[in-house]
Amino acid sequence: PIDDKEAIKWYTNAAEQGDSAAQFNLGVMYSNGEGIAKDYKEAIKWYTMAAEQGDSDAQFNLGVMYDEGNGTPIDDKEAIKWYTNAAEQGNSSAQYVLASMYFYGQGATQDYKEAVKWYTKSAEQGLSGAQFMVANMYVSGEGVTQDYKEAAKWYARSAGQGYSRAKYSLAVMYYTGEGVTKDYKKAIKWYTKAAEQGVLDAQFDLGLIYYGGEVVTKDYKKAIKWYTNA
Repeated sequence: PIDDKEAIKWYTNAAEQGDSAAQFNLGVMYSNGEGIAKDYKEAIKWYTMAAEQGDSDAQFNLGVMYDEGNGTPIDDKEAIKWYTNAAEQGNSSAQYVLASMYFYGQGATQDYKEAVKWYTKSAEQGLSGAQFMVANMYVSGEGVTQDYKEAAKWYARSAGQGYSRAKYSLAVMYYTGEGVTKDYKKAIKWYTKAAEQGVLDAQFDLGLIYYGGEVVTKDYKKAIKWYTNA
């Protein structure tokens, strides 16, 4: 049977001998309060030991601790340091968070080129949120040359993984014909998928579409349904 206390005993033995995986796991258990009282300071201690040995998951978790102020005062610069270490080792979550810090200028000078660089690395590893942000940046032209076709490609990847806002953005592109061939059937398909996941803009737009009846058969019942949801 699962025995967290026994696990902590053996993780501690291994961690004290310098085993980075044990140090990381011990950090997780202190952070989550698994088998022991939650203790963020103790978690930071073990995450730091593992992170200094190059464990990318520990580096990411340590970045989160400094980012959120768990067991330590919030320190954006320290967070960026550890996120960067993890991101450079290919940690997709770290790449995404690091990109967001550059995008919003949190703890670093706002830098769209650096943001799109890290969003893209994360997106290429399949992180749907990063794919959505890369698409947004190609639409806005922030950090990259504006390119609606490239945006549509990334929205499609993100939408295909179920990311609701990407579904809505892809619907808009099919409706307007920006970056893709205009296709009302595909637009309605993606509007509906996004609306069913609770995207208010998609619900409202569907209400308009069914009320107007210009690209679908006019249907007041469906219009009322989606307006009501929105």
